[in-house]
Amino acid sequence: MADVLQQVEKVRLRDDLPDFAPGDTVRVLYRVREGEKERVQPFEGVCIARRGGGNGATFTVRKVSSGVGVERVFPDQAPTVKGVEVVRRGRVRRAKLYYLRNLKGKAARIREKRTS
Repeated sequence: MADVLQQVEKVRLRDDLPDFAPGDTVRVLYRVREGEKERVQPFEGVCIARRGGGNGATFTVRKVSSGVGVERVFPDQAPTVKGVEVVRRGRVRRAKLYYLRNLKGKAARIREKRTS
């Protein structure tokens, strides 16, 4: 039974999202419904965590807006997530960057990953 579920899940997985990791600055384009209208709104920030795999996978994006930290958790497979763009790659040594919540200003910067 579990094999059948895994096969069905594998067929339905999205493959249009780019590979990104914690530390990367990403722009998430997600659909917002306001009454009858629907529009696409970007949310740009640092990916601070990736969790799970398959249909239950999520990623957390953090940004600072008007001096207030805002975090959003997006499911990988959600139909409301239209796309993800990697703005820049970050160089970090941790899988979960929750310590960024306590840092302010320049201390919260992440080094850019050099690619050759």
